[in-house]
Amino acid sequence: MMTGNEIREGYLKFFESKGHKRLPSASLIPVNDPSILWTAAGMVPFKPFFTGAAKPEYTKVTTCQKCIRTPDIESVGRTARHHTFFEMLGNFSFGDYFKESAIPWAWEFVTEILRLPAEKLWITIYLDDDEAYEIWHKVVGVPAERIVRLDKDTNFWEIGVGPCGPCSEIYVDLGAARGCGSPDCAVGCDCDRYLEIWNLVFIQFFRDEEGNYTPLASKGIDTGFGLERVASVLQGVPSNFDTDLLREIMDYTAGLFGLEYGREEKVDLALKVIADHCRAITFAITDGALPSNEGRGYVIRRLLRRAARFGRLLGTQDLFLYKVGGAVVKQMGQAYPELVERKDHVLSVVHSEEKRFSETLALGTEMLNRLMDEAKAAGSSLITGADAFKLYDTYGFPLELTQEMAEEQGFMVDTDGFSLAMEDQRRRARSARQETEYISERGALFQALREEIGETNFVGYDSLEAKASVQGIFRDGERVKTAAAGAEAEFILDVTPCYAESGGQVGDYGRLTAPGLEVEIYEVTKPVENLFVHRGRVISGTLSEHDLVTIQVDVSRRLATCRNHSATHLLHRALKMVLGDHVSQAGSLVDPERLRFDFTHYAAIADGDIRKVEEIVNNAVLDDLPVDVFETSVDEAKAMGAAALFGEKYGERVRVIRMGDFSLELCGGTHLRNTAEVGLFKLVGESSIGAGLRRVEAVTGKGALRYVNDQEEQLTGVARLVKAAPHEAARRVEALLEHNRELEAEKDALLAKLARYQVHDILDRVQEIKGIKVLAAQATAPDMDSLRSMVDLLRDKIGSGVIILGSAAGDKVNLVAAVTKDLLGAGLHAGKLVKEVAAVVGGGGGGRPEMAQAGGKDPSRLSEALEIAYRVVEGQIK
Repeated sequence: MMTGNEIREGYLKFFESKGHKRLPSASLIPVNDPSILWTAAGMVPFKPFFTGAAKPEYTKVTTCQKCIRTPDIESVGRTARHHTFFEMLGNFSFGDYFKESAIPWAWEFVTEILRLPAEKLWITIYLDDDEAYEIWHKVVGVPAERIVRLDKDTNFWEIGVGPCGPCSEIYVDLGAARGCGSPDCAVGCDCDRYLEIWNLVFIQFFRDEEGNYTPLASKGIDTGFGLERVASVLQGVPSNFDTDLLREIMDYTAGLFGLEYGREEKVDLALKVIADHCRAITFAITDGALPSNEGRGYVIRRLLRRAARFGRLLGTQDLFLYKVGGAVVKQMGQAYPELVERKDHVLSVVHSEEKRFSETLALGTEMLNRLMDEAKAAGSSLITGADAFKLYDTYGFPLELTQEMAEEQGFMVDTDGFSLAMEDQRRRARSARQETEYISERGALFQALREEIGETNFVGYDSLEAKASVQGIFRDGERVKTAAAGAEAEFILDVTPCYAESGGQVGDYGRLTAPGLEVEIYEVTKPVENLFVHRGRVISGTLSEHDLVTIQVDVSRRLATCRNHSATHLLHRALKMVLGDHVSQAGSLVDPERLRFDFTHYAAIADGDIRKVEEIVNNAVLDDLPVDVFETSVDEAKAMGAAALFGEKYGERVRVIRMGDFSLELCGGTHLRNTAEVGLFKLVGESSIGAGLRRVEAVTGKGALRYVNDQEEQLTGVARLVKAAPHEAARRVEALLEHNRELEAEKDALLAKLARYQVHDILDRVQEIKGIKVLAAQATAPDMDSLRSMVDLLRDKIGSGVIILGSAAGDKVNLVAAVTKDLLGAGLHAGKLVKEVAAVVGGGGGGRPEMAQAGGKDPSRLSEALEIAYRVVEGQIK
């Protein structure tokens, strides 16, 4: 029996023996591809090679790619194969080999390396792919009756505009005992008998916007071999969860709870969900994703909370997911060393997020208790489906948890109503989804242009001016021959000194000139690799294709950007020195005005540490360190200790920026000649942008000088206001604040005394309605808090009854109503009472049965509203 690790290594070694370059898994966070949240297939990192947007360094590659897919989260643990995280082995050809090699190699691996019996293997091909049929049947020797032709829905791969092609799949027959029993059961049936283990995609066409298919001159191979699926076959277990890849994590989790896998269906489901979701969140956070309320951060938060909820259903109230995350690192760390390297950071984020959810869970419990109180007061024992769904959607309560807690108090839950609310949400989500094209029309346009005119020669590292030829002009997505004065246009040159926006650094501004021609450039981008697109406005003359022009970079803007970029490298190093080696770059923005740096860290940076970071950076500036730029291999750069952006794709040759012995980073941006050119460095902001993620902002050079001058001006202004010298201003302000606090305390004491006097007077107005004490009165209270405090005093005095107080403050009315708990069963509801009374004074409000508040806009009718309160109470009493 082969282990998961042995299958993974065996696959990669097999294709290395066939001349493939083994590459490590790409990050789960797609690089330079905002069209997708996650790397969900082995081919995703190679998408630019298949589209032609970039050229591969190797034409034959093999990988084991970590993947996340989340369309069917609710199915995880309930089926044998659904996962949010999985590993996809693959071999790829970029214009090298095609079907003639891909098919025999696949057969060789499954029959000779994995030793799967040939008589249990079935093959599917696309309907009219006779080429694949001939190879499977005549070259490999698969009997014709074991080759099944399937239609476009299953055996043709395409995603919108872009490369596409037919597929061929390898299935394993797991035996009739795993089937549905139908006499028509065959390959393609939805039951578990025939299991697909390998999909071979033959990329041989290009689909255009009209749906036409054109044969590609350079064909490709993209295969996907699911590790967990194959492990389940080779290990002879009924589901992916029973393989060693997941079972060890599940057994560890069961041990935390004193349980055992395989004894109870409810327990098994929870253990499967926890193991699957913990693999996903551990890998995703390792690759730089962090819990948040949007995008991939929301996915991580949802998975983490769902796993935590299943832990609660197993009876634990303790934080445990970080422990399971540790088990994931132990299980997978050998194959993915980044898990070990970032273990402390990952487990800290998981612990923090689970703790936060534990607090949210308490709020949800409070809401459920309130819903049950309201239902009981209304004589009902049912929690509505809408309320149950709100608990699920807002607080992450699973329906099962709501049912369990409600049943303990003798309540039922409207599960049909919950299902309707859930389906309504799913319907809205489906309608909001949009198909993402494999390659955009803009990308296809510039890709084709690059094939025609070649790549742009970027000379901007060494020169800020160049002679160039205009290779193409575009307006509104259409290629044109000219652009006249006043027109905005995009244009491509054969040579440019202008840096194109990338790596967090903004693009250059510049100026293009020729006799009688001037163009202002305000954007430079790279829609496809190594093709620089300039956007600008023609100031005078006419820009024409093939014009010979001079292009100049805006020098002062470039220099300001360089200051901020070089300072970013110094800042990164300083943060590691002060906060620790766990600090890792999570993103950055560098423009002429400022720099922004996002990094991993668990807490706000103390003021003292901010000062230390500033001091270290400014000392490095004053040390006038040389900034050296050189190229080397990626392995050599890492061996030298160069910092790299985790998850970023780097080629075999990389550009390294060295600042003395202080900083060494891989970087493609523009930089200064020495650190002294940074000038002054000043941190101006620090904040949280997610669990375990901080952001700092800083300014340099002239920007830092402006900032200091602004701060000095503000300090001088404050000093003038408090009649003190600038160096005494803080002490003077503190003295004024302390005096103000004393006055506030004196005011509060007087208001409390006034409230007590008012309480005595107001108590005389208590009326009795149907045996219940009712008090409606106007009070003097400056705000809603004071009015609530007065209601609390009155409630203590009358013991049992209904109270509604109103106060006028300027042109506003405040109202507070209270019903003592012993009267909730009598039909009285403070929220409904205050809502009716507020309507009289032109307002509205509401709240809980026992306490509610409202506001109004017409103080002249306050007395009338309070008189009506007595009638409203009388109408509520059952």
